[in-house]
Amino acid sequence: MVNSDLRVAIAYHGGRGHTARLAEAVEAGAKARDGVVVDSIDVSRITAGDWFRLDDADAIVFGAPTYMGTASAAFHTFAEASSRRWFTARWVDKIAAGFTNSGSKAGDKSSTLSYFATLAAQHGMLWVSLGLPPGWNSTKGGPGDLNRLGFHLGAAAQSNVDEKPAAMHASDLATAEHLGARVARCAQRFVLGRERES
Repeated sequence: MVNSDLRVAIAYHGGRGHTARLAEAVEAGAKARDGVVVDSIDVSRITAGDWFRLDDADAIVFGAPTYMGTASAAFHTFAEASSRRWFTARWVDKIAAGFTNSGSKAGDKSSTLSYFATLAAQHGMLWVSLGLPPGWNSTKGGPGDLNRLGFHLGAAAQSNVDEKPAAMHASDLATAEHLGARVARCAQRFVLGRERES
């Protein structure tokens, strides 16, 4: 970065801890880039200071479990509260991305990722996709492939409903880590280009 560290915020809600593990993986991926500072914010306990951290971020990654075909109620409450930022166009041109988890391999996770992308678009943000080909879709592939579930809009994970977060699939966590690194890289390029223009 030219002037200061790049700031990535992760705005997530976790139900039973699985989505929080994904948030940790996204954070690890973003922090692996030099000059990146990450603020991880549980939106179910968001404070006034957290809102300002989101305002100051160069990128915001949204995350929530997929419940009944969409993000959790706590995330929806956060999204509705973000309308105050919409009125002032506070998040325009920030980089955005998303991740989610459900009990089923498909589990309508695309609906949640699409919801995140729509929220970002309403704020005038710039969406970053996962940027990976689908894994585990040939006889040469396997469950250890990155993006083993074949989602493109964001990072998607599957967790058995009768298992704790410690049992999450390693490739899902690695896919989330990839997303964090990609968001940080894209944000650095965008911010550097903007600084050169000014």
